[in-house]
Amino acid sequence: MKIPNRMNKVLFFTFVLCSKITFAQQQPNVLWIVTDDQRYDAIRAFNKILTGKEMSELGYVESPNVDRLTKMGTTFINTYCQATGCAPSRALMHYGRYTFRSGVYEFEYHNNNAAHFKPTLPEQMESLGYQTLHIGKLGVRLKTKTAKGAKAARMYQQDISFKQLRKDGLTDWGKDWFYELNGEKLKKPIKQMEFFVTEDRKFEYRSADLEARFPEHKGEAQKVVEKYDLFMEYNKKKGPLTPFSAPIISGVSPRKAGKTRDGYYASIFGDFLKNQNQKFKAGSRTFHGVNTSKPLFCQIGFDFPHTPVLPPASYRERFQKHSYKVPNFDTKELQKMPKQLQKQVKASYSDHYTSEQKQKMIQDYYAFCAYGDALIGQSVDDFIAYSKANQQEWIIVYVCGDHGWKLNDHGAVSKFTSWKIDSHNPIVVVSSDKKAFPEGKVVKDFTEFVDIAPTIMAAGGADLKKESYSYLDGVDMQKVASKKAPKRDYILGEGHAVTGPRGYIRTHDYVFSMQTRPNKKRGENMEWALTATDKELDMALYDMKKDPKELNNLAYNKKYSKIVKQMKEKLTNILLGDNRVEVNWGKRGTGTEVFRSNFAPGAHDYQLKLK
Repeated sequence: MKIPNRMNKVLFFTFVLCSKITFAQQQPNVLWIVTDDQRYDAIRAFNKILTGKEMSELGYVESPNVDRLTKMGTTFINTYCQATGCAPSRALMHYGRYTFRSGVYEFEYHNNNAAHFKPTLPEQMESLGYQTLHIGKLGVRLKTKTAKGAKAARMYQQDISFKQLRKDGLTDWGKDWFYELNGEKLKKPIKQMEFFVTEDRKFEYRSADLEARFPEHKGEAQKVVEKYDLFMEYNKKKGPLTPFSAPIISGVSPRKAGKTRDGYYASIFGDFLKNQNQKFKAGSRTFHGVNTSKPLFCQIGFDFPHTPVLPPASYRERFQKHSYKVPNFDTKELQKMPKQLQKQVKASYSDHYTSEQKQKMIQDYYAFCAYGDALIGQSVDDFIAYSKANQQEWIIVYVCGDHGWKLNDHGAVSKFTSWKIDSHNPIVVVSSDKKAFPEGKVVKDFTEFVDIAPTIMAAGGADLKKESYSYLDGVDMQKVASKKAPKRDYILGEGHAVTGPRGYIRTHDYVFSMQTRPNKKRGENMEWALTATDKELDMALYDMKKDPKELNNLAYNKKYSKIVKQMKEKLTNILLGDNRVEVNWGKRGTGTEVFRSNFAPGAHDYQLKLK
C-alpha cells in the first residue's frame, strides 16, 4: 500500500490504532460468579422453572437479583456438578476437565508440572489479552514445583483473597493458625483458631487449644456461642454438642450487612472498577484498579452459604418469621442406601436434631442465601455500569453453588453425594449480545460444569476448534443454547471425598452410581470395576420419574437389571477406560507420576439409548 505524504501517514496509523482499539473492545468484559454450597431451590426463578412454584418445597426463599438475571439472559436449568466437593469442583471449573481427566478427585494439593497439565481458564484468558482478577474464595489447590519444594501457582494476575482480609479484620469470621497473641509471638502456634470480628474489629475466639493453654481465655467459646446464637453440626456417636463443635450451621453474623466477608468482596470489586488506571487499597494491601484499555476477566468466589452459616441480623430476623417444612427421613431409606452414601449420611447425620434446631438451620441457610443475592446484585450492577460507561461489551456467568447442600435431605447435612440436591446446580449466562444468550430463554438440555471454561474462553475470542484447546472436556454453552452442539443423553461425574471413589451417570429418567476404585491408592487397580461383583460395586439406581427425591435404590431389583447393566457398562467404560488419569500427587502436591487407563477410547460420546 502506497502512502503518499506525511499527513496521510498520520491518518493511516490513526486508523490502524483505532481499528485495534475497536477490535480489543469486541472482546467482552467477563464477570464469573460462583457461590459456595448453594442449593438450587434457594432461587425462586429456578423453582418456578422446575416446579411451577416460586418457593422451595421447604418454604420461603428470596432471590430478586438472580431472578433478574434469568430475565436478562439464558438459564441452563439442567446443569450438574461433576464433583460434589468444594476443591475438586472448583478445580474442574478452572481446568475445563473432568476429575478423571485432570487427576484431581478431592482435596489433594496438586501441581502444574505434571505432563498432562494444561493452562487454567484465567491463564488462557490472559493469553487472549485479558486482565485477570480473582476476589474471594478460590479453592483450587494448585501448586508449582520449585527447587525448594512447591509454592502456590499463579493463575490470576491479581488475587484478592479472604486470607489476608481476615487478618486485616475485614470479615465477620475467620479460621487460621495463630502464631502470635496480643502482640506476643508464640513458641507453639494455636491450632486452627476460630475467631469472630466485631464492627470495631475486636476479635472474639472459639478455640479449644487457646482455652487449654491460656487460663485467662477459659470460657470464651461458650460466651461466643451464646452471643451469636450458634448451633453446630454434631453427631451423637462422636459425642454431645460442645462450644467447640464444628461446623456452624446456624447463627448470626457479628457484623451488619455489607460488612461481612462476602460484603467486602462486593465492595472491593466496586472499588476496583472505580479506581480506573490507578492503584487502590484493600485492607493492608495495594492493588491496581481496572485497566480500561484491556478487556476484564474477573471471578468472584462468594463464601455464602457455606458454613459458618451466619446471616446478618437484619436478614436473620426476617427469615425467622417463616416456618419451614423439614425434609422427612425414614430410616428404611438408610437400609437401602449404598454403603458409600451411608458413610456420608452417618458422618453428617442431622435427623436427631430437635425441631427447633432444624428450623433455625433452614431459616439461617435461606437467609444467608438472600443476603448473598443482594451482594450478587451489587456486583452485577457495578460491572454492567462500568462496561456501559466504557462502551464495552460484557458477559456474566452465574453459577449457583460449586455444588449443593442438604438440609436434612436423606437425613443429613453437607454434600459429597451424587444425589440431585448435592449435584444439581443451574447456571445463568447474561450478555450484552442478546443473540448469543437471549433474554428469558430456558435451556433444558444437559450442561455440565466442564462447560464453563470453554464458554468463557469462546466469548473471549478463543477458537475452540484449534488443537491447543482439544484438552477441554466441555462445550461452549452458547452452542447448546442455539442447538448447534450435539444433544447429550447423559451427564456424569466422579468424586472421592468422604464417600470414597464413586462415579455417577445421569439421564433425564435415571441416575446410576457405583464405587469406581477399591481405594484411593493412585495408579493401583485402576480397572478394578471391570471384574468386581455387583455387590462390591455398591451400586445405586434411582428412577427419577417415579422417585424424584432418590429414596428407593433399585440397583438390585431384577425389573431394572437391563437398565443397570447398560448404565454400569457406559459409566465403567468412560470413567475407567476413556483416557483416565490418576496422579501420585504426594502429601505436598509435588508428585508428577501419571498413570493412565485407556481401554475404551471414545466411550464418552454422550450417546445412551436405554432399552
